[in-house]
Amino acid sequence: MVKSAFRRTTSCAILPEEVAIIYHTQRKNVMKHFLTLADWSADELWRLVESAVELKTEWKAGGNPPLLKNKLLAMVFQKPSLRTRVSFEVAMKHLGGDAIMLGPDEIGLGKRESIADVSRVLSGYVQGIMARVFDHAHVEQLAAWASVPVINGLSDAEHPCQAMGDVLTIYERFGRVSGLRVAYIGDGNNVAVSLAQAAAHFGMHFVIASPQGYELPQAAVSQFHDLAARSKNGATLTLLHDPNEAVENADVIYTDTWVSMGQEAEAAARVAIMQPYQVNAALVKRAKPAVIVMHCLPAHRGQELTDEIADGPHSAIFPQAENRLHAQKAILVNLMS
Repeated sequence: MVKSAFRRTTSCAILPEEVAIIYHTQRKNVMKHFLTLADWSADELWRLVESAVELKTEWKAGGNPPLLKNKLLAMVFQKPSLRTRVSFEVAMKHLGGDAIMLGPDEIGLGKRESIADVSRVLSGYVQGIMARVFDHAHVEQLAAWASVPVINGLSDAEHPCQAMGDVLTIYERFGRVSGLRVAYIGDGNNVAVSLAQAAAHFGMHFVIASPQGYELPQAAVSQFHDLAARSKNGATLTLLHDPNEAVENADVIYTDTWVSMGQEAEAAARVAIMQPYQVNAALVKRAKPAVIVMHCLPAHRGQELTDEIADGPHSAIFPQAENRLHAQKAILVNLMS
């Protein structure tokens, strides 16, 4: 198959490294991965949401059909995980497949063995790879060399699977997502970037309030406007520093940890700077009466979020966590079935 795919019209021999470069370049153009929401169209993402709703309904009614029977997912972790690890493994089992966890000590991604070699080896064993990494470039390199779909389970730059679970949660609560005002309070981190992409695709009004120096990256701002223009759905982006202004008339208030893994050295400074951005009862009262509060977890209660709000009537945190499972089922079926 390789020979026919790369047959030359001249008599020149093809060097092995040339074949590898051509093969991986062509395959990369056709292989579908889930690395960032920016790579997908609004229509494609809506179909994932619809699929997630259907799969969740099926599961609650008695179980999902074995759409991924005899399929295996390799789960590569550079950092600890609760929701990502359990939701992907359970999703594969619900769909008739299985998953294998590979921790940092087993692979040493890019250290013990090159990422390209890891990707090619895994591609010979499994039908999909999910990676939870520090450096976004690592998941991109896995995808560049894989001959199976690669899913970004989290990177320092983006968290697309979380965003899809968030959209599913918002859709369930309001029966729509277009036109809703989503107020993100705190650090303009990877979760904020993916949620902004989702807002652009789904027609939401995304408002983010962050301290000076912790704003949404400029590249993400430009990307939002590009995606919104492409989708033509009325999505808007508002950048603020005042959390009180951000939550005015909000349908959704979203927050995340102030100190992510890998930022421990900055913990004291971050907590001091972020203190005015705590989601508490006083802040929530400024939003709509039916506002929901979301957090991707783990939560540092008493910092970005109070117990009163996390466990109160506005909280959608735990249904949101469950929806990671169902949103990821839709992603897995789309890529691997």
